[in-house]
Amino acid sequence: MRPLLDLSLPRTLDAWVDELRAAQAPGVVVDGWLFEGLAARRAAEQRLRATGVEARLHSAYKPLVHHFLEQVDTAGLAQVTVHYPVHPHASPRRFALEAYPLVSMVGGAALVLAPKPVDDAPPCYQVDLRWHDGRLRTDAVFAPNRVHTDHLGETLLSPTGWLRVRKGNDVVADGARESDYEALFRHAMAFLQSHPWPDTEPYFERLDIRVDFPGIALESPLEAGWINSHEALHEDLYFSLLEVFQRRSGRATGDRRLQPGQIVPDVRPSEGAVRLRIALTPHGSPTRCDPAPADNGPLALAGAPLSLARTASELARIPGQRFETATRQGRVVRGVYHPGDGPALLISGAQHANETSGVVGALRAAQQLAQRPGAHFALIPLENPDGYALHRELCAHAPRHMHHAARYTALGDDLEYRDQPPYYEREARQQALALSGAQLHVNLHGYPAHEWTRPLTGYIPRGFELWTVPKGFFLIVRYHTGWEARARTLAEHVCRQLALRPALMAFNAAQRASYNAHAGDLPFEVIHGTACMISEVNRPGSPALTLITEFPDETIYGDPFILAHDTQAATVLAAVEALGLIAPSP
Repeated sequence: MRPLLDLSLPRTLDAWVDELRAAQAPGVVVDGWLFEGLAARRAAEQRLRATGVEARLHSAYKPLVHHFLEQVDTAGLAQVTVHYPVHPHASPRRFALEAYPLVSMVGGAALVLAPKPVDDAPPCYQVDLRWHDGRLRTDAVFAPNRVHTDHLGETLLSPTGWLRVRKGNDVVADGARESDYEALFRHAMAFLQSHPWPDTEPYFERLDIRVDFPGIALESPLEAGWINSHEALHEDLYFSLLEVFQRRSGRATGDRRLQPGQIVPDVRPSEGAVRLRIALTPHGSPTRCDPAPADNGPLALAGAPLSLARTASELARIPGQRFETATRQGRVVRGVYHPGDGPALLISGAQHANETSGVVGALRAAQQLAQRPGAHFALIPLENPDGYALHRELCAHAPRHMHHAARYTALGDDLEYRDQPPYYEREARQQALALSGAQLHVNLHGYPAHEWTRPLTGYIPRGFELWTVPKGFFLIVRYHTGWEARARTLAEHVCRQLALRPALMAFNAAQRASYNAHAGDLPFEVIHGTACMISEVNRPGSPALTLITEFPDETIYGDPFILAHDTQAATVLAAVEALGLIAPSP
């Protein structure tokens, strides 16, 4: 390991308490917004009250959601109307999205989210509440944000710390104050942007960014799952650094061919310390993050992602011709070709390695297919083992985080977009297509099961705006020129078969309703209860048809994870039936 930076910062909460105590101003009323959890904020309020300062400390991250959690009695609530701000430097629905998952928090009350006129004033929600017993209340919920220019030169509106101090009728102070949360991000980005990186990719093997700070870690019983500022900082650091290195390399923002190396933000809660450490680390032994499996139960009942070893053992049960290729870190991508008389398809999982239900679904479907006469398929259940190992490493201390740093390969790219040697993981897919001649690729994916944010760079994830809140299981069908009718047949048949699964249909309906409330209309058609997007994409080296599944599987365990891989397996089997309709056996 080569340390590059070790920086400690003052905790904003403590600094504000000390500042206000030192002012020795009894009778002062303070409202503060910062990135701290409820218990820490309440304790600070008591410390200030002891010195005559009346303080109300709020969350700067998702302030409307925290307002309902902390200050609204939802029992007997009949109607909630939220007039949300619309700012010229943000997406029109930014603050409706930031209100997620309010539709699931109001105890069955009718919820209306209504936009306010566009205004560049500091954002503020107006909340009208009506209870069944006739009580009425209107709350103003301030949402502190700052307009700033980011690392790409774009003007954004992002949450910020804020301090408002009044004495009597006089406003002593009222404005943005950089919090420790923001300072951590600013220091990390400034240091890494100015570092003398090599001229060509990859710039490093592994870039470790360790962050410790108190922050917000809230477990919610609601559909959102979690509200966590540590997870959000991981996301902001990872994708912001991808953008920095894309620009450094001369690539367009969002170019998935970028190979900077493995970027690993490791963001953890602390008892009070605020610390940032950055180091360059060589790739270690490929077995260091591949512990012995503890998942020995029936595959159909797997309630958590499989280990690498369990994945390999399940693959070994499927008869056929073995093929494999090495990864950048020395792991092995394993596949099997099972020849048969029927039309061939390729089944793959974990192209994006933090999307884990597809691994189980691919194995379950292939094991069933292998028992059928004439079944003809190639299988790569885990395309990105380096990313998968990083996901297991990070989940060891934060199992409910999305960990998008594990999404791509150890080179830092998306293996599907790799277009020049060395191909590493990509070779396995090429071998599978060459062996099988498959004209259909069923590519099993997932996406976040709770809200995905980048709070310090505009809140909504840039380039991934459609994925910010869950919308149920859905399909993406891509076809080559001339295959449109067959793509439609594929989508119709698969969705018709999925409609026979009541638990999935109920799940989809509930998630789409929540999505519609906060994000607006889903820009996909819904076929037999499953959202589906069908489009022509002529990507070289891809089969004529590609069926991509998207289950909101990141961070789920237990029965929700079983529903996820049940659905993934059922989709593969339905696609095999559809392939028989499109290209019947001779």
